Amino acid sequence: MAVETGQGTGAGTGIPDLEGVPLLGSLLDLKADSLGTYLRAQQRHGDVVRISAGPPGLRTELYCVFSAEGAQRVLASEAANFRKDNSFYQEVRDSFGNGLLTSQDEDYLRQRRLVQPLFTRKRVDGYAQAVAAETDAVLASWTEARDGIVDVSAEMMHLALRAVARILFGTDVERTVDVVDRCFPVITEYVLRRGYSPANIPRAWPTPGNRRAAAALDELYAVCDGIISGRRGASAGDDGRGEDLLTLLAAAQSADDAAFDATELRDQVLIFLLAGHETTATSLAFALHLLGRHPEEQARAREEISRVLGDRTPEAADLDRLPYLTQVLKEAMRLYPAAPVIGRRAVAATEIGGHTVPAGADVILAPWVTHRHPAYWSEPDRFDPSRFTAEAEAGRPRYAWFPFGGGPRACIGQHFSMLESVLALAMILRAYEFEAVDTEIPVSAGITLRTLGPARCRIVPVN
Repeated sequence: MAVETGQGTGAGTGIPDLEGVPLLGSLLDLKADSLGTYLRAQQRHGDVVRISAGPPGLRTELYCVFSAEGAQRVLASEAANFRKDNSFYQEVRDSFGNGLLTSQDEDYLRQRRLVQPLFTRKRVDGYAQAVAAETDAVLASWTEARDGIVDVSAEMMHLALRAVARILFGTDVERTVDVVDRCFPVITEYVLRRGYSPANIPRAWPTPGNRRAAAALDELYAVCDGIISGRRGASAGDDGRGEDLLTLLAAAQSADDAAFDATELRDQVLIFLLAGHETTATSLAFALHLLGRHPEEQARAREEISRVLGDRTPEAADLDRLPYLTQVLKEAMRLYPAAPVIGRRAVAATEIGGHTVPAGADVILAPWVTHRHPAYWSEPDRFDPSRFTAEAEAGRPRYAWFPFGGGPRACIGQHFSMLESVLALAMILRAYEFEAVDTEIPVSAGITLRTLGPARCRIVPVN
């Protein structure tokens, strides 16, 4: 229920505060370990908690909502009341453009109408061949792995980037992968630093950090613009390119919506590159690493893969034939959600969990915390793929697990992510056995979940 002012309706006055230190509140805790801080807030104070961070005059108040029911209100039933108006999303817009992830209002609705036909299940299923080809290339490279050890975090980032670049750019994939691989880390670090800072200098000032980011953006924009210029006015199949996603995006229009112009195309491409490779890479890497720590579950997954696929290349229809492997992936996404924190800004005061979140509040949802909530998950830190049988899923609230967000802004690429992840995982596990070398992998919340070190596994070819 939304109310007209930011004043509490009685229940709102009782929102508990996470304890901080004088002057800075929880700023240092959030900078050192934001995910641990949110988890501690829920454990100590419940499902709606206020966290203050920063010195007086520059202080930010975060209204954290940790329950499945609260997440549903913010993302779905009251979605119009929670916007992407915070400073973090503005920094993402300023670097990666006003694409589907960041746009709002009529811009978002128009983009969604134009893009949605390109992400139907039938269309996405057609990308299975590209995923298989890139997975084969990675597997072939592992024959040269030193001491039989690979860093699955780095390797899955490479695989996911090449797969999404091939699907986006077709034959122009080689022109983009090296540039994205080199420029994205510089840009994402810049976005994070500015997005979480209480105050920023203008981007135009010629500081070393601004200049490095500007150079990376210029290089990234140039390669995308060069490819886009060759697609304007082209049709799928022209010049032997096939139906790569960029050609389809360039041709997309409807009776009510004009086609994307060149800048809009670049915005969509950059968002797809950002959201389409880091998220999938995270899910794949942690699925492999978790299986490397749980040999019985790994053996069960491999038995299913062998029984369903034999020696043939997997295809889109196999997604529904590999239920246990899908459960493994979902459990990895529960423990390590690629989007561990989701931010919104409240338009009007809204009652959530018996409290009133005021108008203008910065609202935090944390899949990292909700996915570990003891009300929904027994022994929440334990890896247990059986949590995702159809019967178990039916017994939980819809938003106890929401790695793809939800509501009207749910990730448009979630079927593609699941398809790519399950098929790649099947091919990898059919070829190699995994044993975790690094048993604990520290992580932090960036634009997506980030590992803070290697996630090494020892691999042995399957005979």
